[in-house]
Amino acid sequence: MPANTPRARRDVGRYVNDSLRDRYFAACDALYALGAPARSETDVETSFGTTHVYRYGPADPADESRTPVVLFHGAGGCSAQWYPNTAALGAVRPVYALDTPGDPGRSIQHEPMWQPERAAQWMDEALDALGLDRVHLVGSSYGGWLVINQAHLRPGRLASVTALDPGGLEKVGLRFFVWIFASLFATFAPKALRPRLASWLEQPVLVVPELRAMIRAGVRAFRISRPAPLPLSDEELGSIRVPFYLVMGRRSLLVHPKQQLERVPRIIPGARAEIVAATGHAPQMDHPDELNTKMLGFMEDVDSLPVDGPVDV
Repeated sequence: MPANTPRARRDVGRYVNDSLRDRYFAACDALYALGAPARSETDVETSFGTTHVYRYGPADPADESRTPVVLFHGAGGCSAQWYPNTAALGAVRPVYALDTPGDPGRSIQHEPMWQPERAAQWMDEALDALGLDRVHLVGSSYGGWLVINQAHLRPGRLASVTALDPGGLEKVGLRFFVWIFASLFATFAPKALRPRLASWLEQPVLVVPELRAMIRAGVRAFRISRPAPLPLSDEELGSIRVPFYLVMGRRSLLVHPKQQLERVPRIIPGARAEIVAATGHAPQMDHPDELNTKMLGFMEDVDSLPVDGPVDV
C-alpha cells in the first residue's frame, strides 16, 4: 500500500468493497419497492458522519403540520426494513426513516457512536439538521435501544417513543445470538423448507425473497464495528418522562416479554406495554396492519394531550 493511502478505520462500520456495496444497494431497492415510494431522499451531516434519510407521506397536505414519525431500524439492516409500515404511517403523518451510521445502508460513518452519549448526540444532530423540533420516535431492536436511550438522555424534542421488541431492556443473551446465526444459515435452505423454518424460527426473512436477499447481501458486504448495547438500569429507565409504548413478540428471544410487561410500566411512569401473539422479534413485520394501527392510535392519544400534560396515555 502506498505511504499516502489512508487505511480504512476499524472502529466504524464499513463496506468490504464497492462491488458488494452496490449489490447490497440493489437488494435494498428491491425491498423498498414493496413499500410506499419515498417522497424524497436527503443526506444530513452530523459529527459522526453522513446520515441518509427517506421521507414519506402524508397523502393529505393538511397533515403535513402533524407531529412527524421518525423510524430507526434494527442492527445489520437499513430503512428498507420498514417496507410493511411506511404506507400506513405515511398516509396520515410525515415519516422520516433514517439509515443508522454503522449499519449497512446509505449513511457513511466517520466516528464511533455506540456509546450512549454519542448515540444520543448523533440522533439530536440528525433531527436538528432535518428541522424537526418535535417527533414521535419508533425503533425496532437496536433501533429500540436508540430511541429508549434518547428518551433517557435527550428527551427535549420527543413527543413519544415506541419501542418494538427493543434492545436496552436486558443484556443481549446467548439465545438471541444463536437465533440470529440459525436464521442466517436457514436462508440457504431449499425454498420448499423455508416456510416451515420461518414458522419455527419466527423469522420473516425466510419467506420474503427480497428481504432474504437484502440480509444475505448485507452480511457479505458490510462489517459492523460496535458492541451490543448495554441495558439501561432501573434508575435510568425510571428517569424517562416521555410517553412510552413497548411492544414485544410473545416468542421474543431478545427480551423476556412477561417480565418486561410487568417491569416497564412499573418503572416508567405512564408507560404502555403489551405482548403480541404469534410473533417473535419482528411484530411490525409479522403483523403490520395490527401494529400500524396500534402505533398510530398511541400517537393520536399522545397528540391529544397538552404538550406539558401528564404522560399517562
